[in-house]
Amino acid sequence: MPSTTYFLVSLPLSIAPSDNKDDALTTLRSAVSADHATTYPFAIPEFKIGTLDALVQQADDLAKLEGGCKQVVEKIADSLKTLLDGDEEKIQQQKVVNDRPVDTYIQSFQWNKVKYRADKPIAELADTLSKEISAVDNDVKQKFQQYNTTKTNLASMQRGQAGNLSQKSLSSIVNPDTLLQPDQSEYLQQHLIAVPNTLSKDFLQSYEQISPMVVPRSAQLLAKDDEFQLYAVTVFKKHSSEFVHKCREHRWTPREMKFADGGREAEEKELQKLEKEERKVWGEALRLGRTGYGDAVMGWIHVLALRVFVETVLRYGLPLSFVCGLMKTDPKRSKKAKGSLDAHFSELGGNAMSRDKKGRVKQDDAGMTQDIASAGFGMDQGYEAYVFYEFEII
Repeated sequence: MPSTTYFLVSLPLSIAPSDNKDDALTTLRSAVSADHATTYPFAIPEFKIGTLDALVQQADDLAKLEGGCKQVVEKIADSLKTLLDGDEEKIQQQKVVNDRPVDTYIQSFQWNKVKYRADKPIAELADTLSKEISAVDNDVKQKFQQYNTTKTNLASMQRGQAGNLSQKSLSSIVNPDTLLQPDQSEYLQQHLIAVPNTLSKDFLQSYEQISPMVVPRSAQLLAKDDEFQLYAVTVFKKHSSEFVHKCREHRWTPREMKFADGGREAEEKELQKLEKEERKVWGEALRLGRTGYGDAVMGWIHVLALRVFVETVLRYGLPLSFVCGLMKTDPKRSKKAKGSLDAHFSELGGNAMSRDKKGRVKQDDAGMTQDIASAGFGMDQGYEAYVFYEFEII
């Protein structure tokens, strides 16, 4: 599915002769061809404005918070992709905000005045959004960790049911009553060894000599399959560790003598229990991932709205007189759309912007633009002649 690129653009109402917001939006819309982008109004409330120093600090803090929001959205999207085995159609069905497609939510964005009252200080709003995003991240992360653990346990059990004699469960293959139990002898211990069929002849010829005090002719063939033969070998306990180590050196696989009470039936019940648990946690993770994705996107867009507002005040000053537009494009068309914006509104950059002999916009004084950026303007993506943010939501 092609990715969508968004521009958030804030401009002074003076771009329209009437200084009217609707006319300014029309001017913005006409600046970029509909072939390159579609422009929508983006409503931002008038927030409580503090001191200039506070706004500069808030610009920096909001830039960091927005980066964090982006990371959370991308992590949840990646988790959904893993959960749904990369099925793009199913993934898109889960990427919703309040049960609406993400595009629909962004294009019709309205500030949530119930959760985030506009009469509160910007720093307080940013702190609330930060805590909410962090809570979403933690909740989704914990649930997906739980699912991954359950999935790993199930896969381990399934391998034990379906593998060869070197890895599968031996409950249905070996009768533990026929083996020497660890507490039945003070001196002797019996080991189960899975030997590749190609090495069985070498095993029978050499197992008695690989370590001291292996009971001669003690190897008993218990089972075999297409790849391995399973033997029981008796060794004196004091040399058991050395015997096991030497077996591994010879590429013979020691098997631990663990048998579930109830044998095969108990294992089947445990497998069914794990399968049921895996399906249950998968459903919980999917529901939480869907909800968390929507909440994270909502938080991200609200933080972006705050960023636009703060930079608008810093750049254009008071009294507030601006229009904000959302432009929807894509990676292929975004360069032309941005070029059109620069061509129409470069004069807003004052002495920081000029044109070359071919009429192309250029920055004149790199040192000056760096100083401006350090004051809170476009710190994360370079200085622009106008308030501008570009983002993609995956």
